Amino acid sequence: MTIKAVLFDFSGTLFRIESTESWLRAVLDSSGLSMSDGEFRRAVAGLRAVGALPGGTTHHVEVPGHLTELMAVRDVDAARHRAAYTGMAREVPLPDDRLYDALYDRHMLPAAWRPYPDALDVLTGLRERGVRVGVVSNIGWDLRPVFVGHGLDPYVDTYVMSYRHGITKPDPRLFTAACEALGVAPGDTLMVGDDRRADGGAADIGCRVHFVEHLPVDRRPDALRPVLDLL
Repeated sequence: MTIKAVLFDFSGTLFRIESTESWLRAVLDSSGLSMSDGEFRRAVAGLRAVGALPGGTTHHVEVPGHLTELMAVRDVDAARHRAAYTGMAREVPLPDDRLYDALYDRHMLPAAWRPYPDALDVLTGLRERGVRVGVVSNIGWDLRPVFVGHGLDPYVDTYVMSYRHGITKPDPRLFTAACEALGVAPGDTLMVGDDRRADGGAADIGCRVHFVEHLPVDRRPDALRPVLDLL
């Protein structure tokens, strides 16, 4: 197998969202609002428990029953994505109702994301080898400004975002769309992601698949480097 293109997932693969503490603190600071230490700790714990931070890990998340169906389809369009995550955040008492939308808006900013330490080197290495690169993400908003803000956009040839197609991974049509945009056959393509179910769907169209763990940035310094070895 000759790899002519590599597809990457976004959250948990190339980038990691900030912590729930940092997320809430940044919004409070920008809003000029404050909470006592105890209130802040309880709010962070509550937001984490319901999985209110988009892009965060979903392990041990307690999705409220009335939001279960909405969360299941959150990535098919922008309106449902916002409604799902602001709805989850509203399960936690905060000092001002405007904070719920402010929290959602915060997570779309480049400042809320950090690339994994080896992301730039791996993307640079792929470009030097003439390997095409795509990003395939289950997401409800335009992630391209995050890549631009961190200087990684020049190394990505195409972005396939679920909310623009109305379908989500593991639907093979998303991976097919990425391969077609890159002008490569699935059999010459490697998919790299952190979700074995969603990203593993690429195997259904003949792509090779490589998994990484969705870990904090400081705990995963070089998990992407094996991608270059796989070439």
